[in-house]
Amino acid sequence: MKTPGTFEILNTARGCPARRGRLWTAHGPVETPVFMPVGTQGTVKAMSPAELDELGARIVLGNTYHLNVRPGIEIIETCGGLHRFMGWPHAVLTDSGGYQVFSLARLRRITEEGVTFHSHLDGTLTFLGPVEAMAIQRRLGADIAMAFDECAPYPCEREYACQAVRRTLSWAALSAEQPCAEGQLRFGIVQGSLYPDLRERCGLELARMGFEGHAIGGVSVGEPEDLLLGAARVSAAALPPEKPRYLMGVGAMRQIVEAVAAGIDMFDCVMPTRFARNGTAFTRHGRYPVKAGEYKEDTRPVEEGCGCYACTHFSRAYIRHLVNANEILGIRLLTLHNLHRYMEFMREIRASLEQGSFDAWRTTYMQQRNQES
Repeated sequence: MKTPGTFEILNTARGCPARRGRLWTAHGPVETPVFMPVGTQGTVKAMSPAELDELGARIVLGNTYHLNVRPGIEIIETCGGLHRFMGWPHAVLTDSGGYQVFSLARLRRITEEGVTFHSHLDGTLTFLGPVEAMAIQRRLGADIAMAFDECAPYPCEREYACQAVRRTLSWAALSAEQPCAEGQLRFGIVQGSLYPDLRERCGLELARMGFEGHAIGGVSVGEPEDLLLGAARVSAAALPPEKPRYLMGVGAMRQIVEAVAAGIDMFDCVMPTRFARNGTAFTRHGRYPVKAGEYKEDTRPVEEGCGCYACTHFSRAYIRHLVNANEILGIRLLTLHNLHRYMEFMREIRASLEQGSFDAWRTTYMQQRNQES
């Protein structure tokens, strides 16, 4: 067991900044590039911790704002911290609540000190600033705590983006000064909307603050894919290569491939679980709606050749029936399959980096996807 915060770069790609790494946390190592299932409220929807463990997940996400609102930090602390509360033995990363500055824009008021939210549940006022967000994450016992930031919307005027970067850097400096739990890592977050110079400045200033890793925020908020990837590349290039880089909220597989090529190590997104709840399956060749009528009598598995529990035991016809009948099992099986596909996808990326074939793998993957679309 190495010291939490140790980031080993095990392999590098030829021709691009992609790398195969290992990040050590207080709850064990995380192999990178990694996709992190989202457990906003202390659970990955429709999945048990044992199932996630069996799929190979070694890190999941929680959310500071949501867990503080419900059930409340005192209850989680009384139950022994977030890991014990949710029965998860591996690493947990908690978002600071900065994304809710964007997603709950109609329910919040921003000041220089932080953000006052009207609870999305009952309207109760809640204040989050860098001091409060870091204190909550310390009490949760998260392995990786995110600095409090301001996620700007898209589109965004330059003046607003400048203000958001200024606040983000001010809050990051305060976040870095706060006490943390034993072994807890802290990541700063790059903002700057779609303005390359602002993102570069933000990344360079964060790099001087001593964080154990860095995230790229303010993307996947409605912008076109080419702008998303451009912002990710500029941000990654401004961050120190010896520390892990995390692209927040990005989960389309082709976007992950291009972001890995830019030297990004960590990803999260609700896509595999949310799409499962809507009856959609992810496969090696894209996604499709299992709930559609054409699969009513289809005896094939969700994805032919897949080794997950759903595919080795059930047919498309059965899972379609469950989803359309609003049976919980249908959502559970599709969620399990989708997360299995994402875990396999990341294992393929890591294997290509280990074998020195990432560039060729990337080219083949993107050509296949372009033909399919």
